[in-house]
Amino acid sequence: MSDSPGNQGAIDTSTVDFHFDVMCPWAYQTSVWIRNVREQNGITINWKFFSLEEVNRVEGKKHPWEREWSYGWSMMRIGALLRRTSMDDLDRWYERAARALHVDGLKPHEPDVARHLLTEIGLDPSLVDEAITDQSTHDEVRSEHQRVLDAGGFGVPTLFFGDECVFGPVLIDPPEGEAALRLWSAVATWAEFPDLYEIQRPKTKDDERRIAETFRPYIEARDWVSINRGTEIGFTEDGFEAKGPVS
Repeated sequence: MSDSPGNQGAIDTSTVDFHFDVMCPWAYQTSVWIRNVREQNGITINWKFFSLEEVNRVEGKKHPWEREWSYGWSMMRIGALLRRTSMDDLDRWYERAARALHVDGLKPHEPDVARHLLTEIGLDPSLVDEAITDQSTHDEVRSEHQRVLDAGGFGVPTLFFGDECVFGPVLIDPPEGEAALRLWSAVATWAEFPDLYEIQRPKTKDDERRIAETFRPYIEARDWVSINRGTEIGFTEDGFEAKGPVS
């Protein structure tokens, strides 16, 4: 079948690079969905990094790699060290650390909690300290963060099919089973069209309330402000509240 204008044809969707930050509640929801997809169709997921702390950094503040410990960045440095042994170890670390924050309301961004969570999944808690003293873990996180920026990306979840970059899907209540596969098919099809940049559903007040309720464990456990493209976002019983520029 020949390609039509604006359609580059089928792409390889057997492998996907999934860029995440443990801090991001949206990326967590998408990771739940894509793991369900993997269980059903056997895709390979390569877990990669992207830093919300860096992309939202205020001019004049320290970069996360200039800090001794930096929330999401340090959790990804632990993941970078684990991945050198096994992508599966990073997979399990991201799943447990993200579930701890976004479901259990724990603080995996605190070193002692991170150590405990590594023990839970059968890994050595001393890997926290090893990752933080190994300066090369900074390099891995920075390189993969830059890859997203170079592709025009700005946040997570960001997926790559080869060189094709897609932001999203952004969702709550991740679909399972056949519905998860239908969404996977839609995302893979979207990646076939390089001139298709955006499809978006506006959020109603009811949507905002549902999102805020889903994110409640994260909201209560975080030790940072939530930022959307330079604007601090608060969460209320009635949904979202823009608090103004980040300072």
